[in-house]
Amino acid sequence: MSSQNTKQPILKKISRGLTVGSVITGSTFFHGPPVLALGLTKLIKKSRKVDETNIKITNSWLSVNNWLIEHILPNLKWDITIEEGLELSMQGRYLMTCNHQSWVDTTVNQYFGLTRMPLTRFFTKWELIFIPFVGQAFKILGFPMMKRHSKEQIAKNPELKTRDMEESRKACEQLLSQPFTLLNYLEGTRFTPEKHAQQQSPYKHLLKPKAGGLALALNILGDKIDALVDMTIVYPDGAPGYGDFWLGEVNRIAVNLRKIEIPGWVLGGNYEDDAEYRERFQQWVHALWTEKDQLIERMQQELAAKA
Repeated sequence: MSSQNTKQPILKKISRGLTVGSVITGSTFFHGPPVLALGLTKLIKKSRKVDETNIKITNSWLSVNNWLIEHILPNLKWDITIEEGLELSMQGRYLMTCNHQSWVDTTVNQYFGLTRMPLTRFFTKWELIFIPFVGQAFKILGFPMMKRHSKEQIAKNPELKTRDMEESRKACEQLLSQPFTLLNYLEGTRFTPEKHAQQQSPYKHLLKPKAGGLALALNILGDKIDALVDMTIVYPDGAPGYGDFWLGEVNRIAVNLRKIEIPGWVLGGNYEDDAEYRERFQQWVHALWTEKDQLIERMQQELAAKA
C-alpha cells in the first residue's frame, strides 16, 4: 500500500510532464508556421494588418500556455496586486522593469499580461535568430534583437558602440506603430546567492541594476509611453526551475505591479556622454531598486503570515 502511495505522485508528474510537453510542442508547431509565413510577406511590403494578425496568433499560442497553467496546475495559487494609480490597457504603451530569478519569470509575465497589456517584448541577443521558429518569431514580432559587442571589441573598433546605439534606437522606434510592452530585466541576469555574494550587492533580494538599457529606452520612448511599470515577482517557496513549474512543484506565486513616476529631468538626457546625468540617473535607479528590495521583503512577510 505504501509503495502504491509512493508511485502515485511520480506517475502524476510523468503524466503531467507528458501532457504539458505534448501540448506546448503541438501548439508551437500549429502557431509557428503561420507567423513565419506572414513574416516573410513583410520582406516584400510592410503591413500593419500583418503585424496585428501575427500578434493575434501569438496571443492564441500564449492562451494555450495559460490554459495549461489553469487546468494542469490546479494547485498553483496566485497573489496578484495592482497598486492604485496604475491603469492598464490592451491599447497602451508601456516600459516595464522586473526582478529576474528564473526562466519562469517570463511565463509569469505572459500569464499576467495576456488579458491586461499588449504583447510583452524584451531585448534579446541577435544570436537567437538561428533558433528554429523561436528566433525568427522574435524578429517578426518586433522583439529588439541586439548585436552586443564586448568592451574589448569596442576598444578595438569604437565605431561598434555607435552602431549598437543606433540599432537599439531603431529597434525601439519600430515598436511605436502599435501598442507594446517592452520589458527590461535591469539585473541583466538571474538572481542566485552566488552572484549576489560575488557582486557584494547592497540589496537583500536583488542584484545590482544595470541602468544603461533603461536610460536608452526612456530616451527614445519616454515621452511616448503611457507608464513605466515595475513588476515584482516573489516565489515564497524559492525560485523554481522551468521543469519544476510545469511539473506542478510550485504552489504559490505573488506578483505586484506599480507605476513609477518619471521625473522630467530623466527625459532627453545623454546617458552615454553626460557623466553628471549618468550619475544622477544611476542614483534614481538605485532609489527605485531600494524601494523594490523593501517591497519584496514586505511581500515575503505577508505571504509567510498567510501560510
